[in-house]
Amino acid sequence: MKNVTDSFVSLGHWPSAGSFGFNTDILATNLINLSVVLGVLIFFGKGVLSDLLDNRKQRILNTIRNSEELREGAIEQLEKARARLRKVEIEADEFRVNGYSEIEREKLNLIESTYKTLEQLENYKNETINFEQQKASNQVRQRVFQQALQGALGTLNSCLNNELHLRTISANIGILAAMKQITD
Repeated sequence: MKNVTDSFVSLGHWPSAGSFGFNTDILATNLINLSVVLGVLIFFGKGVLSDLLDNRKQRILNTIRNSEELREGAIEQLEKARARLRKVEIEADEFRVNGYSEIEREKLNLIESTYKTLEQLENYKNETINFEQQKASNQVRQRVFQQALQGALGTLNSCLNNELHLRTISANIGILAAMKQITD
């Protein structure tokens, strides 16, 4: 135990300058060795360390510059994308509005054409009905005329003699010829 306490007490004790020997005091020698090693490292390692630090500093600055450039490029691309998005949204709104107005226009055109078609069908129906009525009326007139003619011929045949009959036929032929000249 005495050796341990002696070593702590001898910290303040330095051997005299005139003698050469080994210093067995571990704490004192370590401080000297460390200061010598640190001095040598600082003297010789200063350039290497400053070069390493400068290189590291340049890499960090380059990384920061690159990051800033990438950030600026990303911001520009974002602005371009936003501008394209606004443009596309405006075009989409125009298409939507134009589409709705086109749909309404087509709807109105379809309704109008349907009304026209219905009106034409109504006209065709009325024309067909009128034609059929006229046809039926003409058929009835023709039958009535045929029956009246047959009745008149029957009455004439029973009442007329040949001479009167020939005169009546000649007069009717003359009337029909005059009517034909008027219609031509």
